[in-house]
Amino acid sequence: MKIAITGIRGIPANYGGFETFAEELSTRLVKRGHEVTVYGRKNNVKTSKKFYKGVRLVILPTIKHKYLDTVAHTFISVLHILEQKYDVVLICNAANSIFSWIPRLSGKKVLVNVDGIERKRKKWNKLGQTYYHVSEWLSTFLPDGIVTDAKAIQDYYQNRYGKPSCMIAYGASTSRKTSPDKIRKFGLEPEKYVLYVSRLEPENNAHSVIQAFEQVKTDFKLAIVGDAPYAEEYIRKLKSTKDPRIAFLGFVFGEGYKALQQNAYCYVQATEVGGTHPALVEAMGYGNCVLFLSNPEHREVTGDCAIPFSSVNELRDKLQMALLNPALAEDYRKKAMLRIKNRYSWESITDRYEKLFASLSNGKRF
Repeated sequence: MKIAITGIRGIPANYGGFETFAEELSTRLVKRGHEVTVYGRKNNVKTSKKFYKGVRLVILPTIKHKYLDTVAHTFISVLHILEQKYDVVLICNAANSIFSWIPRLSGKKVLVNVDGIERKRKKWNKLGQTYYHVSEWLSTFLPDGIVTDAKAIQDYYQNRYGKPSCMIAYGASTSRKTSPDKIRKFGLEPEKYVLYVSRLEPENNAHSVIQAFEQVKTDFKLAIVGDAPYAEEYIRKLKSTKDPRIAFLGFVFGEGYKALQQNAYCYVQATEVGGTHPALVEAMGYGNCVLFLSNPEHREVTGDCAIPFSSVNELRDKLQMALLNPALAEDYRKKAMLRIKNRYSWESITDRYEKLFASLSNGKRF
């Protein structure tokens, strides 16, 4: 099949979950004999090469603005896609649903991966929240079908809009390897730090993780991986902490990110909004003892293989407990890796997308 993926910043991944998803999926589909094109933004993709691991790259301009970056680039991309010979187009992010009818004008089949319930993110003003709300509705009839990455999100679209979707979760690799040299450049030692990974935006609760950790009695560090392009004031407040044990590492990708995940003592997932969170699945796959903010999406991923919390004080207490009980942490590591291996491997995720693309290109609409 000839497949296009758009609605993201581009690959190689250097920003977030959708970018990593597109890289993992596209490169595997190419190995299986498909022709895959991934659209990227000029202000994000640094390579000038036309192919990455066999995946064709099309880099197009955008408008660098908090509210326009994603939709401007996707609009330009779908106009380009209109003239190309693709069988299936996968558009990421419900915000881009408004453009999903355009490729269909030339007979292409179009899917939208809607992600989570984006309108609940605190970073959006009323206009942004309204736009996302309308986009949810548009996604139920403008494309040929939608993909959800968590059962909780699948249920939301079914119950609110009566819209069925194909649920395919995010994937992860499973391996744990001590790499002292790769993490010492960050000022860290293997299994001597707590890891937090997310875009540094209010609904992801980095401030709560910092507040809890500041009260934990330990000589371990808290390594915060992530950044955000339009949250300068919030990030300034985070970095105003007086705790010398807290290290802000910014965005880290590739082997550096993998090493940080594989060498952490434990990992904290504190996000409120979204479907299957990539960093959570990766943390479990890389053998972390995970503490997570209890909500349906996170419980769906973790099962009984991680430690839930519901408040800053509860996170503080459970962090302290985990740090004082290495045997407990090791038990959670083993259970987490097994769960990801059985349910969230990238190869099985690719299998499901490949079958979905094939059925769609053969005329199925859902």
